[in-house]
Amino acid sequence: MTTSVPPSTAAPARAWAGPAFDAVLSAIGARAAEHDAEASFAHEAYDLLQDLGVLSLTVPTSQGGAGAGLAEACQVVESLGAADPAVGLLVSQHYLHHAMLASPANRWPAVMRQRVQRSSVESGALVNAARVEPDLGTPARGGLPATVAERLAKGQGFRVTGRKTYTTGIPRLAWMALWARTDDPEPRVGTFLVPTALTGWRVEETWDHLGMRATRSDDVVFEGLVLPADHAVDVRPPAEHAVGMDPTLMAWNNLLIAALYNGVARSARDWLVRYLNERVPTNLGAPLASLPRFQEAVGRIEALLLTSGRLISTTAAGVDQDPTGDGPESSALVKHTATTNAIDAVMLGVSLVGNPGLSRANPLERHLRDVLCSRIHTPQDDTILIGAGRGALSSGGRA
Repeated sequence: MTTSVPPSTAAPARAWAGPAFDAVLSAIGARAAEHDAEASFAHEAYDLLQDLGVLSLTVPTSQGGAGAGLAEACQVVESLGAADPAVGLLVSQHYLHHAMLASPANRWPAVMRQRVQRSSVESGALVNAARVEPDLGTPARGGLPATVAERLAKGQGFRVTGRKTYTTGIPRLAWMALWARTDDPEPRVGTFLVPTALTGWRVEETWDHLGMRATRSDDVVFEGLVLPADHAVDVRPPAEHAVGMDPTLMAWNNLLIAALYNGVARSARDWLVRYLNERVPTNLGAPLASLPRFQEAVGRIEALLLTSGRLISTTAAGVDQDPTGDGPESSALVKHTATTNAIDAVMLGVSLVGNPGLSRANPLERHLRDVLCSRIHTPQDDTILIGAGRGALSSGGRA
């Protein structure tokens, strides 16, 4: 049994919004616990998604994709988050990169941009970033990467050395968008496109996490990988990167993450509702769902999910309709609100059922571990709230 709170966006008129997509979601969800327990990568999930064209959802129609906007991407990611959030996370990051490639602000050479786009359509090739480093941490907080792209003889490209951590989906990636600096006296910094078919790099299986275990976000070590010169797709002086991500693309990042974890909370809610309807203590002689205490608590969960769903759907639709509106600016607070609500909803479910909620035999324990990971995605809560607070204070209370 499920309750009435809908996914955060209206169902798109696409083939994967119907029975075929529902069947794929069911198949992915059926193996989510197995992949979590083994920290194994769900290769079969991406095969199924590619067969439906889901992996080329945000590729422009001019390159053979569906050309979908943010609202539709959020719908798909939320559904995947409910089935297996490890799959949903990689798909969300893949969608974000294709939105970046399609952006008018994108500076990659057209031939490289189109190569990545068409590979997604033709073979389901996945792309994700390799940015975070052991010492630097996330580049979103500033600093030059230790990963170095050494210039070779003129026109012969670069030799890359360094280490990246938290490379989500590395067993399946066809492309890495590598954040590195050159070895020039005044280093340039930016993105180098790495086809994973090249040699000169390896994976260290360091990922042993509380949640999102099946993402296989392992370390990648570059040991003299040689890249052609044209694979330095967006390399500039550091000051030119200081302005941060384009606001519209930041909205994509924020709302896809919000949708993903709203999906996790929805799945936890669904399990809780079934449990409360099926659990009949002998001293009560009726399901736990018949008690006002449980009804009120589930109502609180419904309020949290409804709030998040409406915030995500209306903000995503607003970004699609007018990227220059207030959607990009408000998206960070939507991310904060939705991820906080998701954690609160799952925690409330655990507190309701007690020990069964923390038993590995029940999926609620896995949902709790997964939803706690929502707090670590850029931008993090402190950055969001400081920015919002400064903005409000500087306005002097004016709307």
